[in-house]
Amino acid sequence: MSKVFVLAPDSFKESMTAEQACFAMQRGIEKVIADAQFIHVPMADGGEGTVDALVAARTGRKVYVEVAGPLAQQRISTYWGLIEDGQTAVIEMAMANGIHLIEKSQRNPLITSTLGTGEMIKAALDLGVGKIIIGLGGSVTNDAGAGMAQALGAKFLDENNHPVDVGGGQLQQIKSIDISQLDVRLKATEIIIASDVNNPLCGPNGASFIFAPQKGATAEMVGILDQNLDHFAALVKQQLNVDVANLQGAGAAGGLGFGLMAFTGAKIRSGVEIVIKETRLEEKIAQADYVFTGEGGIDFQTKFGKTPFGVAQVAKQLNKPVIAFAGHIGEGVNELYAEGFSAIFGIVDGACDLATALKHGEQNLERCCESVVRVLAFK
Repeated sequence: MSKVFVLAPDSFKESMTAEQACFAMQRGIEKVIADAQFIHVPMADGGEGTVDALVAARTGRKVYVEVAGPLAQQRISTYWGLIEDGQTAVIEMAMANGIHLIEKSQRNPLITSTLGTGEMIKAALDLGVGKIIIGLGGSVTNDAGAGMAQALGAKFLDENNHPVDVGGGQLQQIKSIDISQLDVRLKATEIIIASDVNNPLCGPNGASFIFAPQKGATAEMVGILDQNLDHFAALVKQQLNVDVANLQGAGAAGGLGFGLMAFTGAKIRSGVEIVIKETRLEEKIAQADYVFTGEGGIDFQTKFGKTPFGVAQVAKQLNKPVIAFAGHIGEGVNELYAEGFSAIFGIVDGACDLATALKHGEQNLERCCESVVRVLAFK
């Protein structure tokens, strides 16, 4: 009887997508077990690849749109996903307002905005969806979701009752919030945030201090951004009677977690848990002899909600062996063996620079899977 392999990796960032990783794994396995059966479940944790993973798993489709990019006057051609017979939209905020969309020299969270994310939400509402899943990984913004809310009809006014341009650096100018024109369809739509970021909106562990430096913020800018977020959150609490700034995940994507909870009533959940549910991973793993997973890097942080950990937890419940592959294996990896992992392998073949390792990721993963399966077949 042929062996069944469930292949459930995340993407290997800058090297291969989760889907490409599935095929690389399959090629390696087939060199040893020609009649092996495969169930591909490309995974994600709310960040890069979430739309592709859910569209592939649920036989959905991509909806192409042009929306505002992170910078003023910037337009981005992108897409979001439609699954469950058109009833559920899957959106990655980074597809419109991600850090990869602007050059490092142009990154400035004082002026970047989530306006395009709001435009994608509006496009989904226009198609009559009843549920929206929004992944928050990879942002280049720090505007607390003000741009997103503006795209959906919210108005932010200064002391002279003039509209305030959105962006993390302008939040301090807002003196009043008008949600009378906020899209009424939001009230009838279930909105779920897919994120494993637990940070609050403000303070030393908030969006600005923890994440803004990697988005181009100087030390001085970080202080300004944090004060602006605090000002904005106080206005929302005072004028809208919504107090969510200290909830876990409010600081995700430069405070977009806060904005979504405050203006759309969104609920936040673990990204990988959402993907596990939507891909029906459990019923697929139940059929497996072996489960292969992996992503670019695996270390002690993997157990805090990363994709391989989520896959391993499901497999552990079903008593299935899980083998993980990574481009880089970091500190504390031994802690993972008590969490459901049977074995963890680094795929890089010998010493090389990062660029070379990324370039040859697929063939390294294929070769490593072949070597592992030769041992399994020898047993």
